[in-house]
Amino acid sequence: MVTRQRTYVLAGLLVALSLLTTVLLSSVLATVFFAITVAYVLFPLSEWFVRHGLSKRLAAAVTTVIAFVGGSLVLVPPAAVLYRRRRDLFAFFQQLPDSVTIVVGGFRYPINIEKTLAGLSESLRAVAVALASETPIIALKIVLFTILVYAMLWRPSAPGEVLYRTIPRPYHDLVTRFHERLRGTLYAIYVLQAATAFGTFLMAWAVFGMLGYKSAFSLAVVAGILQFVPVVGPSVVVVAIAAADVVTGDVVGALLVTVLGLALVGFLPDAVIRPRLARYTTGMPASLYFVGFTGGVLSLGLVGFIAGPVVVALLAETANLLAEERGPEQQALG
Repeated sequence: MVTRQRTYVLAGLLVALSLLTTVLLSSVLATVFFAITVAYVLFPLSEWFVRHGLSKRLAAAVTTVIAFVGGSLVLVPPAAVLYRRRRDLFAFFQQLPDSVTIVVGGFRYPINIEKTLAGLSESLRAVAVALASETPIIALKIVLFTILVYAMLWRPSAPGEVLYRTIPRPYHDLVTRFHERLRGTLYAIYVLQAATAFGTFLMAWAVFGMLGYKSAFSLAVVAGILQFVPVVGPSVVVVAIAAADVVTGDVVGALLVTVLGLALVGFLPDAVIRPRLARYTTGMPASLYFVGFTGGVLSLGLVGFIAGPVVVALLAETANLLAEERGPEQQALG
């Protein structure tokens, strides 16, 4: 007979072993985390394939292939474009003067642009060398990521069954609320952000090309990538181009790219795409998302891009649940 005390002991053992596993497998923890979140988002697609006649194994395999191809289409082209257009980017930066002096309140602040670009070039070269040396490790992590996504799509109910069996029945509604919040947050990060970034890329390519910039495609790629950075976004690219035009004496061009860029690149994709997809998300405020994104990236690195907003979203959901638990008398007193 399974007693509640035995269940709690096993749950405690599970937590302890999970902590030990986290320590021992820390080098692949980010890969495992990304795989879990991606499978979470892709589960409805896998279920759609099952409803249309595919077996669970085949549906999981097809969904995994779609995820792999989609991830490749998102990551590989920007990297390839930046590499192939590196000379155009360097030519664009070489148009800048060697130094610029900014006058504020009677004080002069000289900025050595040449030295800054040289330091940036060295940093990029170091990153390229590091990535080349870690190619075998990256390949293994990609294989691990693919296997984990497939396994979780094939048997998605296994973790949930364990969780619901461990947690007492009166708390099952809390698990469901956390599940819905987590799903909405991950959808907002992966799907909504990716769609908005793609729209930003297309609009930026059109605007920069219309204004006659030779590196329009490369600048559009950078603008699309920066769409994943909350609050700041692609406006940084527009402001940087405008500043470069001012430095080179093209004030009219700076005004044009500022007005058109901020309106069509920085604002329009958010105004058109986000409202159409926002109903699928939990509607987390941009301020909380920015806090989670910034804190997560600074604390955990790349994995913090996902982990930070997720933790903040779950914290917000916990606060909402706690507020809902207050009875009518407590609410009247509050």
